[in-house]
Amino acid sequence: MKILPNEFDGQSIRRVYDEDTETWWFSVIDVVQVLTDSENARDYWFKMKLRVKFEDGAELSTFCRQLKLPAADGKQRLTDVATAEGLLRIVQSIPSPKAEPIKLWLAKVGYERMQEMSDPALSLNRARQTWQQHGRSEKWIQQRMTGQETRNKLTDYWSDHNIKKGSEFAILTNIIHQEWTGVTVAEHKDLKGLTSHNLRDHMSEAELIFTALAELSTRQIAESVDATGMTENKTAAQSGGGIAAQARQQLENHTGKSVVTGSNYLAPVDSKTVKTIKVSKSPKKA
Repeated sequence: MKILPNEFDGQSIRRVYDEDTETWWFSVIDVVQVLTDSENARDYWFKMKLRVKFEDGAELSTFCRQLKLPAADGKQRLTDVATAEGLLRIVQSIPSPKAEPIKLWLAKVGYERMQEMSDPALSLNRARQTWQQHGRSEKWIQQRMTGQETRNKLTDYWSDHNIKKGSEFAILTNIIHQEWTGVTVAEHKDLKGLTSHNLRDHMSEAELIFTALAELSTRQIAESVDATGMTENKTAAQSGGGIAAQARQQLENHTGKSVVTGSNYLAPVDSKTVKTIKVSKSPKKA
């Protein structure tokens, strides 16, 4: 998951793109602040959640979830976030002359994503520039981009074979990851001291390579049997991850070093004490 700060009318609106579920999440507090110019947007939003009820019985809180975003003090804090669709329901509940401009801004964000989908080079170029600004080597960048291409081919297959974007993408991704690493995606992020950061952006070259091998193997196994739906694709995910796990184990046996590490690319001020957890040495059977 990557965090991309943006601005509307000179005011920052934090937004997060979840690559595993292919969903944008926006900071609700930031949007409320823009719409109301309130001295205490957090209090305004809290009272809104208690007061506003929709005709269909839905409450504002049903359109939100909480993610950790960088706060004004630089620390990662849990913040209410919503998708563009959820934000539209929230915006409609706030009397503000800025409501329509905010809707147009949300539409523009969606349009940018559509542009990237129709011309992936746009997204890759933006990503390359970001990684270069953060000091990544050209070798690392090339491996990251190659891995993303492998990932895109896998998710394209899933989309064409009755796998829903969002939760089902995330479930299969976690199965593949746990099979080859021995830990879940959440455990791997915790090992690296990450919160809402994109795990792949903090992987070592070896971790990127084995992730790509696991996802490439999963897709080719799925294609060989025309896997359709969750049950069949779960089996392919387990098998694909297992192949990468066997390769990981062989490399670790030769080098004596763990492929899965707690290293990250966080700035020193954001870094946490590296945690250690036991990584399975024996790949699970598919």
